[in-house]
Amino acid sequence: MFEQTFKNIDDIFHKDAGCSSELDYTEQSSWMLFLKYLDDLEFTKSQEAELMAEDYQYIIDEEYRWSSWAAPKTANGEFDHDNALTGTDLIDFVDGELFPYLKGFKLRAKSPDTIEYKIGEIFSEIKNKIQSGYSLRDALEKVDELRFRSQEEKHELSHLYEVKIKNMGNAGRNGGEYYTPRPLIRAMIDVLQPQIGETIYDGAAGSAGFLCEAYDYLRQGGASNKQLSTSDLKTLQENTFYAKEKKSLAYVIAIMNMILHGIDVGGH
Repeated sequence: MFEQTFKNIDDIFHKDAGCSSELDYTEQSSWMLFLKYLDDLEFTKSQEAELMAEDYQYIIDEEYRWSSWAAPKTANGEFDHDNALTGTDLIDFVDGELFPYLKGFKLRAKSPDTIEYKIGEIFSEIKNKIQSGYSLRDALEKVDELRFRSQEEKHELSHLYEVKIKNMGNAGRNGGEYYTPRPLIRAMIDVLQPQIGETIYDGAAGSAGFLCEAYDYLRQGGASNKQLSTSDLKTLQENTFYAKEKKSLAYVIAIMNMILHGIDVGGH
């Protein structure tokens, strides 16, 4: 469903002077994926609030939402090329307005375990490396084709993202430190047999492969394949996974990897 889109995005980065390797491709696609994910998440939450006749408080101000600047649409849902920033205007907006606004969430967030803090942390650590506003416009349109609104879509995106992380391991510049072979991680988890209620900590998380595999293991009921209760699911999301990672590239990739596996970004 999305494999060709991922290839097309990498092709765009490959031609841009600011991106030199698979590590750059993954970093740059990650911040775009994250903002697209946030937009889909906020759209879904606003729809749910509307059904309940409630108001939804958006996290991102309107002018900085993906649907406003990255992928504006006409009334009939077509891409609005007349109102989409491109070229120098787009680069100036992303570098001069968008990233500083998103970085500011770190100071405005109530605590580190909020989605607002994660937004601020990510955009304090990375920067837009794409130099051509036309390349950036092309990439944004491709990322907009990816959707996070069903489990099937998230599952495929998760698989494709894992492939990108694996490719980083062969990209030089210490790319291998971001990827541990999944069979090795699964073997460790099978030996440890973690249970709901225990906390899982990775002191050098890399791309969060260990946390993601541990989540999959527990989500499927662990060694006993038990059916999880609502309180089990809440514990799994909010009080199970903790990690530390000092490198900015690994941090953003780990956050995106966890999101795609189904771990909410409100975790630690």
